[in-house]
Amino acid sequence: MSVTRPDFDADSYVGQLWDIAVPGGAARRLTRGFRDTAPQYSPDGTAIAFLRAEPGGKPQLMIVDSRGGEPQRLTDQKMGVGSFSFSPDSSKLTFTSRVPEHGRYGTVDGVGPGLEDPRLISTFKYRMNGLGYSLDKRTQIFVLDVPSLDAEPFVEPVGRAKEAAVDPAGSEKPAAKEKATGKGLPEAVQLTTADADHNEPVFTRDGRRILFTAALHSDADTTLYTDVHSMAVDGSDVVRLTNRGSGTRLGCSRPVESLDGHWLFFLGSDLSEDGLDFLARNTALYVAPAAAPGEARAITDAETVDLGEVGDIVPRGADSVLVFNRTRGRGTLLEASADGTVSTLLDGELIVTGAAAKGDLVVAAYTDPTTMGDLAVVSGGSLKPLTDLSNDLRMQTAVVAPKEETFTASDGHSVHGWVLEPEGEGPHPVLLNIHGGPFAQYGWGYFDESQVYVNAGYAVVMCNPRGAAGYGQEHGRVIKGAMGTVDLLDVLGFLDGALEKYPSFDRDRLGVMGGSYGGYLTAWTISKDHRFTAAVVERGYLDPPSFVGSSDIGWFFSDAYTGNDPDQVRAQNPFAHVDKVQTPTFVVHSEEDLRCPLEQAQRYYTALKLRGVPTELLVFPGETHELSRAGSPWHRRQRFEHLLNWWARYLPTAKNQQP
Repeated sequence: MSVTRPDFDADSYVGQLWDIAVPGGAARRLTRGFRDTAPQYSPDGTAIAFLRAEPGGKPQLMIVDSRGGEPQRLTDQKMGVGSFSFSPDSSKLTFTSRVPEHGRYGTVDGVGPGLEDPRLISTFKYRMNGLGYSLDKRTQIFVLDVPSLDAEPFVEPVGRAKEAAVDPAGSEKPAAKEKATGKGLPEAVQLTTADADHNEPVFTRDGRRILFTAALHSDADTTLYTDVHSMAVDGSDVVRLTNRGSGTRLGCSRPVESLDGHWLFFLGSDLSEDGLDFLARNTALYVAPAAAPGEARAITDAETVDLGEVGDIVPRGADSVLVFNRTRGRGTLLEASADGTVSTLLDGELIVTGAAAKGDLVVAAYTDPTTMGDLAVVSGGSLKPLTDLSNDLRMQTAVVAPKEETFTASDGHSVHGWVLEPEGEGPHPVLLNIHGGPFAQYGWGYFDESQVYVNAGYAVVMCNPRGAAGYGQEHGRVIKGAMGTVDLLDVLGFLDGALEKYPSFDRDRLGVMGGSYGGYLTAWTISKDHRFTAAVVERGYLDPPSFVGSSDIGWFFSDAYTGNDPDQVRAQNPFAHVDKVQTPTFVVHSEEDLRCPLEQAQRYYTALKLRGVPTELLVFPGETHELSRAGSPWHRRQRFEHLLNWWARYLPTAKNQQP
């Protein structure tokens, strides 16, 4: 297993691989790299491949004897390695890596980012949050031969040997090609070259072909379709396996064959006829005969089951796989068979984040209200923990368990969510926290946001309003063309229900906050409801018209959610109603956010300031839309410090006072 943690000294995420005997064995540290992740056992069990990133570097593919020892580096990819998998006989590895255009991203000495050639853009899709420009560094698929772990280690040649790369008898040495590079790495052969991202390569069970996903069709720039393809191990004979002509219009991912090799499983989200409306569409599991994969059928019901949050498939039985469903704030583990049978292996007040299976043994990774991430054996529908990696966290700080609640909106709709009540009699100021998405969900997993606030003396109220995931597609799609309507009724109805039920909550000291769509609904709320003492609008979707073209997904996202009729858009646009805001508002954003670009925050902050509304703008350099989840440890810590200082100014508690 990979155990990763934020480290303030390194201002990065560090971690190593651990080995644990199942069931009941003690865990031991297997590697000591800076950041070692994504371990995979070879099918023959003799080796473990994984990714290692050095400080400031890109992840590279490594391999180590499963009994332990010094890891051996296998790649030196300029932009690092993404996903990878072994061949069935353990002799090869296939992996993905972004291949930069010559002259960009440091491929030419002395040509830095500011001196690169201009980019001529002629497509809708050309950049992505957290990635930047994408067309000049496509993801391609490679394959390499796994070296013998018993071979002599590579020694850098010097002098005559370096120049000639020959032995004293004059014949070419076996490793001459590698030695000529000065790296001693196995040759990685690039299999794909098309102007598209090729993702998730995995060998077929007979080892003769590689499955992958890509958008290789002619309308790839104007649709969101992706297909499952296969190719020979040498990169030839590329065949599209999914067929939109049969009536399915899918964005496909995670292809894998069953253990018996008879079935092809993959995940798919049904799209609109124009290939763009993916919004609030659940991800389903599809299966097709490996010999005739065009005839795919859905195994799970996309209306009620959503496999998109974890988005993985784990082969288990001869013709069955494990998948991960999000529902009502839970993350459940399902087993699905090719015949259409679906059963629940694990459910409860937790979120399953991964799994592995061998025979009858199933091990799951999970998070719950007091656990940031641990491993356990799944047995009889319950967990037998193997690790307790969150013990130090619980020893250092009080972890408050959320209380599950259902309250009623003003139109009679039931709203599901959670409430966290701080220690003491109160009265406690209340923070209404609104999630992003909107097709996302709050749930039973450990949530640092709510724990920080409740430990600072705030009651935390959070719910899944209409538009959220986990309650069926109809629940998620009801706000299309109607943002800020029933979703506003739901968050306010849930807040009112909590204020009525919990006498320790102070109804006269209320705060509201949210990020992304949560930033949108926060900004919308304070333009309609003036009872809040203060607000935080973070990485917000704040002006749909300016979002189109400036966001990495804005060219279709905004129209899909708010429509394109000017009056209809204005009726859902927080920026168009900013003149109604009276609430002091803290605007937080990141400079490199391409999902909700910085101009959304800058314009909103300036509009508030021009109207005399107390406001401040906090901008994080070098961070993206993922700041609160994956930003640098110091920035994440500073974010909390600034947020708590804001709340201390307007909603002070005994534990959170201004200096």
